Amino acid sequence: MLLKLFLCFTLIPVIELYLLIKVGTVIGGLNTILLVLLTGFIGAWLARMEGMNTMMKLRMNLQQGLMPAEELLDAVIIFIAGMVLITPGLITDIFGLLLLWPVTRNKFKRMVRKKFDDMQLKGNVNITRFH
Repeated sequence: MLLKLFLCFTLIPVIELYLLIKVGTVIGGLNTILLVLLTGFIGAWLARMEGMNTMMKLRMNLQQGLMPAEELLDAVIIFIAGMVLITPGLITDIFGLLLLWPVTRNKFKRMVRKKFDDMQLKGNVNITRFH
């Protein structure tokens, strides 16, 4: 766990800073700043749109008496994407945008479901159902 925290809070920002410096030397400092702002703006807009679509689907399922499991997972992933997008940097912006794009978000959801199922089979997660 300590290694994962180290990677998230130390290594990723250092890589982001290195990449921003390299991109800045190629396209210029102002253009690099504008690029980061543009990806953040597009990401915020896309997160809002995807979040609203997900909330509408969630409400429809609840009104029909269906468990909105897929929509809840989508909502969590969209929230994570939004959090990643407010972090300045190109790698985090690309990752956030990929989480927002429905095609790659669905692939990520499959990976999360598989990981969850594996944890459940190993006994790391217990599911209790109330009827």
